[in-house]
Amino acid sequence: MKQFLSKYRHGLVIGIYSILYILAFHYLESRPIHSYHIVHTVFDDLIPFCEFFIIPYLLWFPYMVLAVVYFIFFNKNRHEYYQLIFNLMMGMTIFLIVSYAYPNAQHLRPVEFPRDNIFTDVVRWLYKTDTPTNILPSIHVFNSLAIHMSLTNCQALRGKKNVRIVSFILTMLIIMSTMFLKQHSVIDVCMGATLALFGHLLFYPERFLSFSRNAYYNERKRKKSEN
Repeated sequence: MKQFLSKYRHGLVIGIYSILYILAFHYLESRPIHSYHIVHTVFDDLIPFCEFFIIPYLLWFPYMVLAVVYFIFFNKNRHEYYQLIFNLMMGMTIFLIVSYAYPNAQHLRPVEFPRDNIFTDVVRWLYKTDTPTNILPSIHVFNSLAIHMSLTNCQALRGKKNVRIVSFILTMLIIMSTMFLKQHSVIDVCMGATLALFGHLLFYPERFLSFSRNAYYNERKRKKSEN
């Protein structure tokens, strides 16, 4: 047991933070608030409700857990593990701060469902267990993009093209699900994506610098060929 804890003690960082995050989120959800800032755009009204997106929405949970488990127990590159968890911790902490300083909510959920099936039953359960408050920025969007970034930047997975493709498709479906299930506004999604971009620049600067250098040299080659 001591050997196991010694070998994987780095996993305690995200474990302890997760407990603190859940406690802080529970406080934000239960504290008395006199008024919320309603998040809404005209684009939200153009997006139809689609209960089938409950599948990718719920897949967000195993996607998150399995990725973190992989970086703790199977990926030997400790630096990549810390890149991922510090990125997650940064975004989730900013979310808590925004929720505390700017209480927000949405009124996008349908009063009646257009259809009655097993998927709408699950959505009803989701609506009962998850309040439409503290939605900005979308953690579903931010965490999904952060996980995808960690997988695409993982050295051990560089040759695993299928992993990157599946991760990308699932990430896009999760992002779409937040809007088609009326769990988030377009603003929440955009802010979550912006926060993920900030995290990418902050925790994966070498990838950004490499992209910038390649763009610079390609531009130089293009100009030389034109001359």
